[in-house]
Amino acid sequence: MIAYNVISSIFRGLGNSRLPLIFVAIACVVNIVGDLVLVAGFRMNVAGAAIATIGAQAVSVVMSLVIIRRQELPFRMTVKDIQFNGEIRRFVSLGAPLALQELLTNITFLALCAFINRLGLDASSGYGVGQKIQSFVMLIPSSIMQSMASFVAQNVGAGKEDRARQAMKCGMAIGAGIGVFICYMTFFHGDLLAGIFTTDEAVILRAAEYLKGFAPEAVVTSILFSFYGYFNGHSRSMLVMVQGLIQSFLIRLPMSWFMSIQPNASLTWIGLAAPTATVCGILICLVFYMRMQRQMT
Repeated sequence: MIAYNVISSIFRGLGNSRLPLIFVAIACVVNIVGDLVLVAGFRMNVAGAAIATIGAQAVSVVMSLVIIRRQELPFRMTVKDIQFNGEIRRFVSLGAPLALQELLTNITFLALCAFINRLGLDASSGYGVGQKIQSFVMLIPSSIMQSMASFVAQNVGAGKEDRARQAMKCGMAIGAGIGVFICYMTFFHGDLLAGIFTTDEAVILRAAEYLKGFAPEAVVTSILFSFYGYFNGHSRSMLVMVQGLIQSFLIRLPMSWFMSIQPNASLTWIGLAAPTATVCGILICLVFYMRMQRQMT
C-alpha cells in the first residue's frame, strides 16, 4: 500500500491523476474477483477477503511499477535512488502531523460508534449502513484535497500564488456544487440509499435518520478539504493537524456524546455533530488563511 501511494503521488505531482485512477480501478476489479473466487468459491471467509485485498494491492503496485518505467519522467529514477537521505526528515515533518491527525480522528469515530452501540442493535446497524454511504460521500472531498495539494504545490513552486488561491476557490465551488445534490439525496432519500445495503426496515429507518443529520457534511466538507489541500500544498500540515484535532475532540466528539445520552436519543442529532464540527473547522481554517495572506504580503 505504501509503495502504491508513493508511485501515485509521483504521477499526481506530475499532473497526471488519470493513471492513479486506472490503478485503483484495476485493484477494485481484482479485489472483487478475488472475493468471489476465494470467499464465495473456496469458502475461505475472512481469510479469503484479506488475501483478495492484498493480492489486488500487489497487482496494482506491479502494474504501476511497469508503467512508471515506461514513462518519460523529468528526472531519472533508479534502484540506487531508493534509499534514506537528508530529505527524509522533511518528509516526516510534513507527514507526521497528518498521520497523527488521521489516527486521532479515527479514534473519535470509534468512540462515536461506542456511543451509538449503547442505543440498541437497530441504531448500531443503522449507523453502520450510514457509515458505508458516508464513505462514498467523502470520496469527492478527499479527491479534491489530494489533487488540490499537488496543484497548489506546483503553482507555489512556480511562484504563481494567484493560481494556487484560484484553485482553492474553484475546488470549493465545484465540490460544494456536487455536494448540494448529494446532500439532497442523503437528506430526502436516505432510505433508498440505505436499502442498497440491507432489507431490514428498522435498520433502513435508523440509517435514514442518521443521514438526515449527516447530509450537510457533503457540502461543507468540500470547502474544508479545499482549505486542507491549499495548506498542505504550502507545507503547512501542522495547521491542518491542529484544526482537525480541535474540531474532532472539542466539537464533534463532545456533541455526539451529549446527543447520545439524551432521552430517546436521535441519530439525526448525533449525525449533525459532523457538519457542525466541519463548519467550525472552516472558520478556523479561514483565520489561518487570512494570517497566511498577511504574511505573504
